[in-house]
Amino acid sequence: MEKQQLQLQHNFKPASTSSKKNPVIIMLHGFGSDENDLFSFAGELPDTYSVISLKAPIPMQPYGNAWYNIYFDNTDGKFSDTDQAIASRDLIANCIDEIIEKYNIDKDQVTLLGFSQGTILSFAVALSYPEKIKNVIGLSGYINEDVLKKGYADNDFSKLNIYTSHGSVDQVIPVDWARKTKPFFKNLGIEAAYSEFPVGHGVAPQNFQELKEWLAKK
Repeated sequence: MEKQQLQLQHNFKPASTSSKKNPVIIMLHGFGSDENDLFSFAGELPDTYSVISLKAPIPMQPYGNAWYNIYFDNTDGKFSDTDQAIASRDLIANCIDEIIEKYNIDKDQVTLLGFSQGTILSFAVALSYPEKIKNVIGLSGYINEDVLKKGYADNDFSKLNIYTSHGSVDQVIPVDWARKTKPFFKNLGIEAAYSEFPVGHGVAPQNFQELKEWLAKK
């Protein structure tokens, strides 16, 4: 019987040990990017993990993809398409189940690694479906409460670990938005590590090293 295919296009790098169920890092790229972006540093991550980078479902012109549309010309500033974001949240959650089946993954060892819009969705998936996620590495993003599942605060977050970081001079997502993440998680009883680096909307080398050290302890 052929194993089911994933609903989303993706890149895959197997773990170095394939004789057992492996932990996985699932990458969620940012607005206007694709599955090749974050996957470019898959080789720098611990080889005990399988790595999968998913391609967001909404094509953009002239290139790139999005998890949901952002309307930059909205009169109130940036406006996110909440319905699309919620649909992508649930699509990712379903895709996690497909990944576990297709790639022989340990269902209790799932890490989401997101950047920007991918971080917003990583937080949304983890808070809405914490039984599916062990770790979240959220880079240059924030928590959009509109994308969280109704009643999420009653979920069991006891096994959820969060690392989040932001550029202190981020010109795309204000650092003030990111600074709210740690207290938000703390209020839910979730321990979260938060760091800032003197960069814009990107990931500093020191940031990458720190997230690897954090992951090694989980």
